[in-house]
Amino acid sequence: MRVRLGTRGSTLAMAQSELFAGRLRAAGHDVDIVRIVTEGDVRPVDTLPGEGIFVAAIARALQAGEIDVAVHSAKDVPLEEEPELVIAAYPERADPRDALVTRDGGRSLTTLAAGATVGTDSPRRAGFVRAARSDLRIVPLHGNVDTRLRRLDEGAVDALVIAAAGLDRLGRGDRVDQRLAPEVVTPAPAQGALAVQARRSDARLLDVLAELDDPEIRLAVEAERAVLSATGGTCRAPVGAMASVDGERFSIVVGGVNSDGTDMRVETLHGLRPEAMPLADSAGRRLARVVMLR
Repeated sequence: MRVRLGTRGSTLAMAQSELFAGRLRAAGHDVDIVRIVTEGDVRPVDTLPGEGIFVAAIARALQAGEIDVAVHSAKDVPLEEEPELVIAAYPERADPRDALVTRDGGRSLTTLAAGATVGTDSPRRAGFVRAARSDLRIVPLHGNVDTRLRRLDEGAVDALVIAAAGLDRLGRGDRVDQRLAPEVVTPAPAQGALAVQARRSDARLLDVLAELDDPEIRLAVEAERAVLSATGGTCRAPVGAMASVDGERFSIVVGGVNSDGTDMRVETLHGLRPEAMPLADSAGRRLARVVMLR
């Protein structure tokens, strides 16, 4: 089968898409990678991202039949999918944690200098960092991984908090000073996972993609997204969740905090595999009652 795979053209998106293209090729399929410009790629670098801006243009190309599959960072996929599209596979997941990166190296969140500046455009990361160290100064810092690392090295900030997965997939894991514990900075739901989207009507391709789906990653990601859904928040909400599945055992760390660092709440839940979604839903509802999510 020849498969047209749609992706953003960023270095990280291409690296992620090549990972999945390699899986398809190993299974005997021909793959053409189609680069698609999204709203997130053309927004001014100093503007905040909105819901679905890295996904919508690729999903439209999929609906229009211009591509056959789309590879997204799972955390960017809106909670409400287009009805004619489906996430057919969650094939890969890198380290879901956030990472601290400093200009000089050798630091941790605890040992950063008093009053140090930390760059992030994420209300979630900002809130958890402020809860851990109220003396640190958050500086809005946008752009792709390479842009943020360059601005760090140029002295725009003293440190970054950034997804470990992006650094690892780009071969930049050596820049990580500290991989932050989920109890300290709870990762974004679905962070580090890849979501492969296809048309519901494309039965033959769905069968191919099902062979590349990892059921344990799927359950973990769907549970994390259920937490976010239960809070009523979007991908920009200061809500985190990190689940793991080990055979029949399921566990999840759920966290929320206001972006100013107040009202932080983190809990760890354990249960059996069939309990995953109810546990995630109830945790999200509890979180929404405590954290204002502003």
